[in-house]
Amino acid sequence: MMEERPPIIVRRVRKGHHAHGGAWKVAFADFATAMMAFFLVLWLSEAATEDQKEAISGYFTDPVGFEQGGSPYVIDLEGSVTVTVTQDTAGKPQDQPDVRMREDTIQDLAAQLEQQKLTRLMQEIMTQIEKNPKLNAFKDQLLLDITDEGLRIQIVDKRQRPMFDSGRSELRPYFEDILFELAKSIAKVRNKISVSGHTDAQPFLGRDNYSNWELSADRANAARRALVEGGLPEGRMARVVGLASSVLFDEKEPYNPVNRRISILVLNKKTQEDIEDAEHADSAYSTPDLLEELDRTLDRQGRKPEFDPDKDLPVDDKPAPNADGLTW
Repeated sequence: MMEERPPIIVRRVRKGHHAHGGAWKVAFADFATAMMAFFLVLWLSEAATEDQKEAISGYFTDPVGFEQGGSPYVIDLEGSVTVTVTQDTAGKPQDQPDVRMREDTIQDLAAQLEQQKLTRLMQEIMTQIEKNPKLNAFKDQLLLDITDEGLRIQIVDKRQRPMFDSGRSELRPYFEDILFELAKSIAKVRNKISVSGHTDAQPFLGRDNYSNWELSADRANAARRALVEGGLPEGRMARVVGLASSVLFDEKEPYNPVNRRISILVLNKKTQEDIEDAEHADSAYSTPDLLEELDRTLDRQGRKPEFDPDKDLPVDDKPAPNADGLTW
C-alpha cells in the first residue's frame, strides 16, 4: 500500500496596477501655493514705490527695530499707515511719526546713571582705604557719603592727629599723603570738585584782621594745592571756599575737633550747573546796565526822578546865590 503524502499548495501572486495614494496632491498644492505667493511678491514689488521698497528692505534688515520704531505695515494698502524711511538725518518726512522721550524722563535717567557712577567711585575709594596702608591708618577720619550735591569726602580733625597745626594753614605731611592718594581716584571721573574748609567755633585770636573765615579759606586752598599735586587737573576745580564754623559737623558740641575738617565734594551735574548759573547771574549786569534798567523801569511807571535842588537838598546844603543871582 502506498504512503499518502501531504498535498503541495502553490500560492501564486498576481501582479496588477493599484491606485496611488494622495500624498502627491498635498505636495502639488504646496508648490502651487508657493508659486502663487512668489508671483504675488513680484507683482507687489513692481507696483511699490522706491520709498516702499526701502521700507521693505529695512523691515527684513531689522524686524524688531522696525516694529518698535514705526508701523508694522510696510506697504500702503489703501488705508494702512505709511512708513517712510530716509537716510537724511537733517530732515524728517512729514508722514513719519515722532518718537520722543519726555525731557524730565531723560534727566531722571541721566541723574540715575551719574548716581551710579558716583556710587562706584565711593566704593572704589573705600576699597582703596582698606588696601592702602597710608589711608587705612586714618580711615576713622575719612567719612564718605552720597548727598544731593554729589559724593562728599570729609577729612575730620582729631586731637591726637590734627590736619593742621593750631592757627596754621599748612597741611601736616601725612595728610598731604592722604590727599595725594585720593586725587588719583577722583581724577578718574570728569566731574568738577568743590573744596571747603571748616573750623570749630573757637574764635581765632592770633592776628589782627584775620579770623576763622580767612583761616578756613587758606586751609581749603592748601587742600586744593595738595589735590592738584596729586594728579587732579587744575581745571576740575569749580569752587574753593572757607566756611569757618557756619556749617558745624557736630552742632551739639561746637568746639569738637571733628568740626575742623576739609570737605571734598565731587559735584553732580545739577550742582555744577547751579554753581555756573549763579556765577553767570552775578556777572550778568554791570553798573551802567543796572542804571539803564532802573531808568526803563521808572519810565514805564511814569515817575522818573529828576533832581531839583530846591526840593531835594536840605536848607543848609542848598547853594547860596552869588552877586549875579546865580547859584553854584
